[in-house]
Amino acid sequence: MSKTQYTYAVARIRALEVSLFSASTIEQLIACKDVESCLRFLQDKGWGGTDVPMDADAILTREREKIWETMEEMHVDMDVFNVLSYTNWFHNLKAAVKEVCTGKSGANIFYEGTPIPKEEMLRIIKEKDYKALPENMQTAAEEAVEALLHSGDGQLCDIIIDRATMEAIKEAGRASKDDIIRDYAESTVAVANIKIAVRALKTAKSLEFMQRAMAPCDSLNVDGLARAALAGMDSIIEYLNGNGYAAGAEALKESPSAFERWCDNRIIQTIKPQKTNPFSLGPLVAYVIARENEIKTVRIILTCKQNGLSDDSIRERVREMYV
Repeated sequence: MSKTQYTYAVARIRALEVSLFSASTIEQLIACKDVESCLRFLQDKGWGGTDVPMDADAILTREREKIWETMEEMHVDMDVFNVLSYTNWFHNLKAAVKEVCTGKSGANIFYEGTPIPKEEMLRIIKEKDYKALPENMQTAAEEAVEALLHSGDGQLCDIIIDRATMEAIKEAGRASKDDIIRDYAESTVAVANIKIAVRALKTAKSLEFMQRAMAPCDSLNVDGLARAALAGMDSIIEYLNGNGYAAGAEALKESPSAFERWCDNRIIQTIKPQKTNPFSLGPLVAYVIARENEIKTVRIILTCKQNGLSDDSIRERVREMYV
């Protein structure tokens, strides 16, 4: 896009940012007495639409559709957003591998709106037509299929594809000319590695397991992180404190919910500088991430309401807002 096109697109995004939920809006949503009240609140804020039923999944699905409709209206090169969708793309690969290899049809959830539709992904895996996949998926698909067929180890299948996902995101960051894509990729992979370390500690996984599951990144030495996980939670916290992730260490001390919240908040904090960036792709990518984070937060609140959690418990789980 030219500088003039970016100026128009960013101006449009600035106008849309006014409608993003703030912390106070989220607090109003939490204050709603039940799920039905929450849905009415969302509809009053323009969520869903006149032809969308008052149903949580329908409203949230429609809001995700609006994100991409907005980007397309601004004639943005949609390929620049691919890195934001890699998690869904690779999830569908994992779902197809498990369905084909286990023969359990319908046991896995597939995301819609990915470049390879569900039926085509299933065909590729059934026929082992790996060359029909994007290059960054081919090796992982073949390895995951062989691992699941020969060992029946679903977890091994998971770590093969999850690591490939992280490597694809990191490579997209390296290849991008835009700071926001590079920063997003680094934060996403680093946070994923920290999650692996914490979960591996809790489930007593080996060093070999962690080394296979983690993907290299610039801000963390994954071997050092894995070895810290072997030594216990205090060692992970000490490692994070010494490597620029002190907020993550504090969240780990607080609670599992606080840690999960920090993982998402780290990404939002990464993109916040884009609010003052006037002439680049950055604000557009930041808006997409902010909207996805907003929808995820609303889903968390609705789920908590449905399960009868207290307002304080919900607050512990809500994510930081972009505005």
